[in-house]
Amino acid sequence: MIPRYSRPDMVAIWSPETKFRIWYEIEAHACDAMADLGVIPRENADAVWKAKDVEFDVARIDEIEAVTKHDVIAFLTHLAEHVGSDEARFVHQGMTSSDVLDTCFNVQLTRAADILITDIEGLLAALKRRAIEHKNTIRIGRSHGIHAEPTTMGLTFARFYAEMDRNLSRMRDARAEIATGAISGAVGTFANIDPQVEEHVCDKLGLVPEPISTQVIPRDRHAAFFATLGVIASSIENISIEIRHMQRTEVLEGAEFFSMGQKGSSAMPHKKNPVLTENLTGLARMVRAAVIPAMENVALWHERDISHSSVERMIGPDATITLDFALARLTGVIDKMLIFPENMIENMNKFPGLVMSQRVLLALTQAGVSREDAYAMVQRNALKVWEHRTDFKEELLADSDVTAALSPEEIEEKFDLGYHTKHVDTIFARVFGE
Repeated sequence: MIPRYSRPDMVAIWSPETKFRIWYEIEAHACDAMADLGVIPRENADAVWKAKDVEFDVARIDEIEAVTKHDVIAFLTHLAEHVGSDEARFVHQGMTSSDVLDTCFNVQLTRAADILITDIEGLLAALKRRAIEHKNTIRIGRSHGIHAEPTTMGLTFARFYAEMDRNLSRMRDARAEIATGAISGAVGTFANIDPQVEEHVCDKLGLVPEPISTQVIPRDRHAAFFATLGVIASSIENISIEIRHMQRTEVLEGAEFFSMGQKGSSAMPHKKNPVLTENLTGLARMVRAAVIPAMENVALWHERDISHSSVERMIGPDATITLDFALARLTGVIDKMLIFPENMIENMNKFPGLVMSQRVLLALTQAGVSREDAYAMVQRNALKVWEHRTDFKEELLADSDVTAALSPEEIEEKFDLGYHTKHVDTIFARVFGE
């Protein structure tokens, strides 16, 4: 992923230096376990730890790989240069390359998940704060982009909080599912390595042993992991789209913070564009782009092939780095987001009183009017407001059919905004707890 959309802690997980350090720990812990079982001499296992403070030379490993055309062999050759060829002769005993590659990949994904979980927790805190702040800030709810009925800005933030809270659970589940390791040897039968070695290595790396592997860890786990990233990205886009719509000039109920010295357009100095949420919409697409390849990686030939390998070398870093950046960016947007309550009321009153049509419809039916007649009575007055920008309440009061069923006082009562916010506390309790 390009530096523009990267944060250092997540990038570090995917660096060659980190990868080779994890490979080393897998091999060293495996040697310890084999020494404990009496499979290899203890002194050879201890000798491997001589490299525990070594900074592995990435360029040197690449140089060896240019000859061997095999990355794990290149690393093992470089490790022997530090440990000594005789001392290192039992390294990788009974193991296959995928034992190292797959276990390492899952360690990296688990560490990435930890960062993403922290990111989501930060976003949840921002959403909760803004929800409470605007719990009773009235705005118009929209369906199909058209005015529907009143809601509150707090409820908008609260529903995004609830969605992200579900994503937090999904991310924790995905972390648990991906946190497996396999040190089971060629085709996963443990023919040349004891299962206790796998148990020891996994315990040291914070993983659990894969119950049954072939020569690779089953890729349905990875498909579920990347699918979870895709769902979270879609939620980011969901929130971003709402903010972008709110910032439209004709709406302007909310907006991204515009800092001193910021420029919106190279041509039009007046512009304040929702560039951050537009950026987030694009980044969400890139995270979701990893989902289908991860799904296609599930089907491998027999006990293994490497069709998944090139895919994972790209989507592992790219998807996690991008999502980490996007979550942090969205948190900043929510934290600093500008809210314009006056514009919300002004927008709702562009067609005065029109958004109360359902209350009038229900009142008429409760007064004994058939639903079909009540709908026709309300709609004909509503259409006058659409066409002539008149006042809906005044139109109703001038309609003899309506006033035959409802008194002026009953009609007036149907235009109380508080009616639409009476259960906000109940919803908040459901979302945030009592």
